[in-house]
Amino acid sequence: MFWFYLISGLFLGWSLGANDAANVFGTAVATKMVKFKVAALVASVFVIIGATISGAGAAHTLGKLGSVNALGGSFTVALAAAITVAWMTKLGLPVSTTQAIVGAIVGWDFFAGTLVDTNALRKIVTTWVLNPILAGLFSYLLFKLVKVYLKGAKIHLLRIDLYTRLGLILIGAFGAYSLGANNIANVMGVFVASNPFTDINFMGVFRLTATQVLFFIGGLAIATGIYTYSYRVMKTVGSDIFKLSPVAALIVVLAESLVLFIFASQSLERLLIRLGLPTIPLVPVSSSQAVVGGVVGIAFARGGGKAINFRVLSRIFWGWIITPVTAAVISFFTLFFMQNVFQQQVYEPIPHKISHKVVAKLQELGLKDTSILKFEGKIYYNAWKFRSALEHDTKLSGKDVDKVISYSEVDSLLIDSTIAQKSLDPNWFTPAQIAAVKALHGSIFEYRWELVDTLSKMSPEWRYKPKTRENRLYNKDLKAKYERLFFVFKLSRIRQLEKEGVEPSNVGK
Repeated sequence: MFWFYLISGLFLGWSLGANDAANVFGTAVATKMVKFKVAALVASVFVIIGATISGAGAAHTLGKLGSVNALGGSFTVALAAAITVAWMTKLGLPVSTTQAIVGAIVGWDFFAGTLVDTNALRKIVTTWVLNPILAGLFSYLLFKLVKVYLKGAKIHLLRIDLYTRLGLILIGAFGAYSLGANNIANVMGVFVASNPFTDINFMGVFRLTATQVLFFIGGLAIATGIYTYSYRVMKTVGSDIFKLSPVAALIVVLAESLVLFIFASQSLERLLIRLGLPTIPLVPVSSSQAVVGGVVGIAFARGGGKAINFRVLSRIFWGWIITPVTAAVISFFTLFFMQNVFQQQVYEPIPHKISHKVVAKLQELGLKDTSILKFEGKIYYNAWKFRSALEHDTKLSGKDVDKVISYSEVDSLLIDSTIAQKSLDPNWFTPAQIAAVKALHGSIFEYRWELVDTLSKMSPEWRYKPKTRENRLYNKDLKAKYERLFFVFKLSRIRQLEKEGVEPSNVGK
């Protein structure tokens, strides 16, 4: 059944390849500097490599927006996004797959009664504004620098032509890698929570994690879309907005590739943390927006934007507005039909329970409002209704309401030393951290914070350090390790995998 449900994700991957390959090689193909077959081959190979090796960074932020926790829901969300993208592609518009999947996830959040993570949503929407602006700025500055260099270098036109062709292919490869790394979260991110794959070890030479296997399959779907249906959108991006010279086409691809890389690179994020600089959010951004911003940047660099085809640009802009709204609406109503007509589980209810220990924990954190006591013992399966009740019957601030909702979320965890031995990478987790987890064999924790409190008391290596610039990287890494534990030892996931016949040693990989 997983492979059946995965069809919608593969369809979305195909749609992304059909639409977003234009953002990597559209300008090169439209200017006839690179043949379509060559562009398709290079893009396909490197988009798969990027998706498999570097796709995890942006996927995490998308998962925070809405953790789709049932295969039926993952299928429907991906299908809604795929239908939206395919429709826009049919119209010849370079729309944003990112916007489509974000809209579809928000539709799921509303249907499942799950609160939308406003911080994650704000971060993602902000990039929708920054993305084309940043690409346009890169494109503008790069064009000016290249123009000055070529003027002084006095390179023969034939040699410039050769360098440009090679540059388009090399930078296109980098762009395809960045596209795969950044946008595979759009294609397969909703399936991560329900991923049944296990790690694959190739003769001890290299290892693919379960998530990388999932992303590799998604990369193959993207490559198929590139080969079969990307030429039309390449034409729109490469020539209809603004007529580009070969050198300008090269700069647009480079600018777009840099933007995608910046928003997907965990290495860059770690470097900025070490230097004490503000980090750039790791989120899946729209390659369509980036390349359009790059083309507009070239237009302004060459003549103040006078030759821009604003009619085409306007159609693209409205496509960006309509895409997330359409995807959200399609997602919501398709989920309704999947659940009520086809009798498929599209979400796993997430209970919120204010027990005595939750009240004690909240008081420990400084929340002294006794009105919370009237909720003790009650269980809510709809976070929207829970929030409404808290806001109506207590005097808690919005921040405190969020705290109550977070700490009362039930997410039962079963610690199994066999799973810990097989699923906690010794190259990432320290021996002391693994030993502390294994010592809890058989323990069940009703809330995530209970496991955090227990481990932090057992081992100093499971304790967060004071929030200083020097400790940012350590605390971020520790948070990621805790997230891994929550995923590996989630009781409902373990029980489901056991039903499917997965050996305990493979559970959670």
